[in-house]
Amino acid sequence: MSDTPFGFGLPPEEPENGDEGKKKDTPGGEQGAGGPANPFGFGLPGAGGPGGGDNPFAAMFGSMNPNDLGAAFQQLGQMLSYEGGPVNWDMAKDIARQTVAQGTPDGTKDASVGPAERSAVEEAVRLADLWLDDATSLPSGSGSAVAWSRAEWVEATLPVWKELVDPVAERVGLAMGDVLPEEMQAMAGPLIGMMKSMGGAMFGQQIGQAVGVLAGEVVGSTDIGLPLGPSGKAALLPVNVEAFGKDLGVPQEEVRLYLALREAAHQRLFAHVPWLRSHLFGAVEGYARGIKVDTAKLEDVVGQFDPQNPEELQQALQQGMFQPEDTPAQKAALARLETALALVEGWVDAVVHAAAKPRLSSADALRETLRRRRATGGPAEQTFATLIGLELRPRRLRDASRLWASLTDARGVDGRDGLWEHPDMLPTATDLDDPDGFVHREQLDFSELDKMLGEAAGGGSGKPDLSKDDAPKSDDEDDNGK
Repeated sequence: MSDTPFGFGLPPEEPENGDEGKKKDTPGGEQGAGGPANPFGFGLPGAGGPGGGDNPFAAMFGSMNPNDLGAAFQQLGQMLSYEGGPVNWDMAKDIARQTVAQGTPDGTKDASVGPAERSAVEEAVRLADLWLDDATSLPSGSGSAVAWSRAEWVEATLPVWKELVDPVAERVGLAMGDVLPEEMQAMAGPLIGMMKSMGGAMFGQQIGQAVGVLAGEVVGSTDIGLPLGPSGKAALLPVNVEAFGKDLGVPQEEVRLYLALREAAHQRLFAHVPWLRSHLFGAVEGYARGIKVDTAKLEDVVGQFDPQNPEELQQALQQGMFQPEDTPAQKAALARLETALALVEGWVDAVVHAAAKPRLSSADALRETLRRRRATGGPAEQTFATLIGLELRPRRLRDASRLWASLTDARGVDGRDGLWEHPDMLPTATDLDDPDGFVHREQLDFSELDKMLGEAAGGGSGKPDLSKDDAPKSDDEDDNGK
């Protein structure tokens, strides 16, 4: 992640000649276009450096060539003229693509996927699905297997990032417009409009950079426990799969196959548990609804806002203005989200291990590597932590994996996977503390209730109408008082 996640630095342009394009001399050195001390890529009056001091025009333009100057004004114009939603997603996409073009810190560059790599991914997913048939009762959820470059991963996952981030960004955007006293808002209309436009740009840059960095690390479409790609497509990124297995001492074919098992297992779960996706995304949004903006800090920033120094607003946002409400409802929302993520990742971990252990000599080592990788977190977790204080990390992955394994021993594969039929049948955070108690507890049968609900929805005569106010309410409905 960048040290200035809300920064206004110009993203480096994609070099036309690969590495040679990045070796061209740039006037102004490290503080040239896009340098950390130069948020717009050009000097401000009195900022020092080449052409600084008493000549404001030299300070502003002296260190830039005409192309850089044009790009700087173009980006500034995009920021202030943006009138879309709470996030400037066009900017996010451009920055993500440009971040991908830079390559990763280890020097690995993105590359188009060749026929051999594509064929290897398709074969790995096909074999993974065969192995999973013995480890789970859920049928294959992979209608197709695809091999993506990093840039293709960005394009494929941005719609889901939009769904996750927009509700949070909208709350912040409204707060930015509401911090001024009501009697002043009419007079300050242009300033409020500019603040909202800049807010959309800030979120766009933040998300764009995070997605771009994440594209350099992910190995598939489900790495963070959420389905980021199109439904039914099991995806692997060959260049990242190779980088992941580089220093593990494990044959590349085994690494690819183990990661294909994880991707295919996620796809089965999300394809055949129809309520799961909305359950997870609803948990993220429910947690976000309980976030409050530190209006006192925001008022202070707006009161001192200087259009010539937008980096002050960036620094204030970077320090964090968003705090979770310390209420029972917010704590419950966080617990639901963390437990749901742990259950998904724990089930995948247990199922993949059952499928891989008899067949891959490296299964234990790869399992532990993936567990540590998820526990450490990465750009996605940091992005949500910066935005809303939320880390998409399954903190109780090991506990959940042990519980699913115990359920397999006690009830068999069908009994274990049958718990996904209804959200109320799943273990809770308390059950993770007492897995034996949950494993041997008699489970409720929701089949009759679901049948009654289906008949009521179909308008069957003589059946109770459970769509009335006396119908059972979901957890989300109860939380919202609806």
